[in-house]
Amino acid sequence: MKCMFCGGEMKRNASPFHVDRNGYHLVMDEVPAWVCSQCGEVYFEEPEVITMQNMMRAIDAESTKLRRAG
Repeated sequence: MKCMFCGGEMKRNASPFHVDRNGYHLVMDEVPAWVCSQCGEVYFEEPEVITMQNMMRAIDAESTKLRRAG
């Protein structure tokens, strides 16, 4: 698999993922991903993206309870 950014070779590895949204900061240290050996570009496959999206939806739903309470 070739990197769409630089054309380098993609290798299966893990990469951190972090996002700031709706008053919280979510950090995952090692998410399975394809990482370019040349430029470091990261591509997550669909199952990992779906899992991360589901986690953010769950945190969004629960964090609204805290915002309403304050």
